[in-house]
Amino acid sequence: MYGDEAYWLAALFGLIRAQILAPLGIIVALALSLHILLTKRDIGAAIGWIGLVWFSPLPGGVVYLVFGVNRVRRRARLLREVAAPAGAVPAGSPRDDHLAPLERAARHLTRRGTVAGNAITMLRNGDAAYPEMLAAIEGARISVALSTYILRDDEAGGPIIDALIAAKARGVAVRVLLDGVGSGYFVSPAYRRLSRAGVKVARFLHSPLPWRMPFLNLRSHKKLLLIDGRRGFTGGMNIGAENLVLRGPRHPVRDTHFAVEGPILAQLVEAFAVDWAFITGETLAEAAWFPPFEGEAVGEAVARVVTSGPDEDVEKIEMLILQALACTRRSVAIMTPYFLPDERLVTALALAALRGVAVDVVVPARSNHRLVDWASEANIAPLLREGVRIWRNPGAFDHSKMMVVDGIWGLIGSANWDMRSFRLNFELTVEAFHGDLAGKLTALMKACRGSRISLREIEACSFPRRLRNAAARLLLPYL
Repeated sequence: MYGDEAYWLAALFGLIRAQILAPLGIIVALALSLHILLTKRDIGAAIGWIGLVWFSPLPGGVVYLVFGVNRVRRRARLLREVAAPAGAVPAGSPRDDHLAPLERAARHLTRRGTVAGNAITMLRNGDAAYPEMLAAIEGARISVALSTYILRDDEAGGPIIDALIAAKARGVAVRVLLDGVGSGYFVSPAYRRLSRAGVKVARFLHSPLPWRMPFLNLRSHKKLLLIDGRRGFTGGMNIGAENLVLRGPRHPVRDTHFAVEGPILAQLVEAFAVDWAFITGETLAEAAWFPPFEGEAVGEAVARVVTSGPDEDVEKIEMLILQALACTRRSVAIMTPYFLPDERLVTALALAALRGVAVDVVVPARSNHRLVDWASEANIAPLLREGVRIWRNPGAFDHSKMMVVDGIWGLIGSANWDMRSFRLNFELTVEAFHGDLAGKLTALMKACRGSRISLREIEACSFPRRLRNAAARLLLPYL
């Protein structure tokens, strides 16, 4: 009896598989293949996705629909057309030296001009940055905008949350944008406390429904604090007790942040306002957010904001870096917590070294992601062969991100040197033509140099280690 039932169940399943699932799988694979061919510019990614949907049409199709479809770009394009209609590229502050092509390319990439008269001050670790940020919030009279990947309700973040709530209570317009994963996906104490206090707070691309918005890959990695449209803070530092290095946290994280003043604040506020409108639908256009800049210059930095993300047609920050590497004549200094450049950047770095440019890269001796360390080790041999110098940064993990070209041009902000930052994350950087800032960044990078990684050391790795690293490197687009 049971044998007959099993037979008929197997026969029924075979009929369903042959008559329904197989044709459905072919239709799904064909439809998704057409979508991939028309939307994926990266050939490797296109081949991989097509292979997946043909190898396993139904499960692979679900994976592609959740993780492979960019649902952000169209919505963002419509928003940009309303918020910032296309027009002439602003002239900014053109240059007449060998970095003029870099300034001109960035102007067309970003559709923003450089602005002069800015002051940019380096703040090392949360020990220096958080007190300044807290005091700025406490002194705010008109508006406060905060955008961050991580905001913890702890020894570091708790006082800042308190200050935001107090600012709202005294009539200051407060807007807080937290990443939907970085600041807690299932539980976000910071979001809960701010919202309960009546502060207007939102979570970036946060949804439990993956078909509405892919919430794992597309993250807002930006770090911005803007006070009264007059003073700002930006860089790569999250807000958490691990950054209070002098207090001896269990897992200390060194980092570098920057206080910014001057007319560049208008571009920083604009970047926040676009993100806020994108997530909440609220337009920030009042004078509280965009006060007219009056008075004399507060500094000597000529600066511009550069944003990038999956809502763009090109990877703007990566394109800017490629142009900087093409223009450099003497030196390039880079510091990054994660060093996983793609082939375009590897080639540009190697070519700069081959033509005699001194190229120095500082990376953590050990990051907070072992898989990234393994993949990075598999990725650097071509650079070492061409003369790029790569240095270990000893001590506690350093999350700083910066780049200096020829002692003149500096790039600071949230973007790491990996494909996640350049293609998947929403990032914000500031480029600055300022010899004094470039000198301070260079001095910090030199101070962080420990031992130099040699090609002989990489080539002497055991076969199991090289195999492990090569396997980790396959995950490079998603690390």
